[in-house]
Amino acid sequence: MTRAFRTAAVIGAGTIGLSWATLFAAHGLTVEVTDPRPDLAEAVAEALDRNAPQLAARGLDVTGLADRVHLAADVAEAVRDADVVQENGPERVEFKRDLFATLVREAPDHALLLSSSSAIPSSAFTRELPDEAAARVLIGHPFNPPHLVPLVEVVPGERTGEDAVQDAVDFYTSVGRAPVVERKEVPGFVGNRLQNALSREAVYLVEQGVVTPEDLDKVMTNSLGLRWATVGPFLGSHLGGGPGGYRHLVEHIGASMRQMELGTPSQNKEEQERLIEAVEKAYGSSTYPELTETRDRRQLAVLSALDGADKEEN
Repeated sequence: MTRAFRTAAVIGAGTIGLSWATLFAAHGLTVEVTDPRPDLAEAVAEALDRNAPQLAARGLDVTGLADRVHLAADVAEAVRDADVVQENGPERVEFKRDLFATLVREAPDHALLLSSSSAIPSSAFTRELPDEAAARVLIGHPFNPPHLVPLVEVVPGERTGEDAVQDAVDFYTSVGRAPVVERKEVPGFVGNRLQNALSREAVYLVEQGVVTPEDLDKVMTNSLGLRWATVGPFLGSHLGGGPGGYRHLVEHIGASMRQMELGTPSQNKEEQERLIEAVEKAYGSSTYPELTETRDRRQLAVLSALDGADKEEN
């Protein structure tokens, strides 16, 4: 690592921010958290209690975790001594433009300024910043919950400096994440665009009566989800081509796959309501905490299995 990260400021204590705070603290950083929510202290304590056992299951020492997470009265206090700032505010350009102007003004000049934005490229909210400030702003987009799901999409803006990109990669690697640098800004970045494409076809298939929501989820978890968790779409296709690899797949199956016309979900309000009711019928009997506990437990099992497989290979 080219530089040391000792103090992290987490701006915004929703689901993503609280998850980041737990992860950073578990890796030994001092974490300053700020959010205008009136129940901030309770939310932080609850998140630490919930997430700490999961991080312990990943082999991290969570002793004294709460002692490393501090509540800041406002943004200025949170970022005063920060080496890195992780912003997790609303997905609104105007909000992020104002917030990052504050971060540039209040944080140390060396601080790396990162946004968890799910869809808005940083160039959209740094246009009014001077070059030297915009040079250290970029996207660090996680997948929920970031203390468990390894991917972080590192997306530099038009004026982000290469040093900042490398610092971001180093930082996320140091807290056990798997950063991927994306060299072109596109709305939604890569992960959410892939998710959106698949979700659109999933909605279409349910709307057309081809399959129920719960059975579509079963198709994914028992086929593509299982395969892609281990090799991803391109390597999966390369292996699908047999000894001839991806070339064989494209030349022999590609034409028929390209002729497959994908559907477009209905914009009809009644159709959308039927879809919502179908999903609620499938999963509405369980509470949100129950469903997230099941999701996280299964994700931990997948991660542990992959760790074991990697160790066997090495």
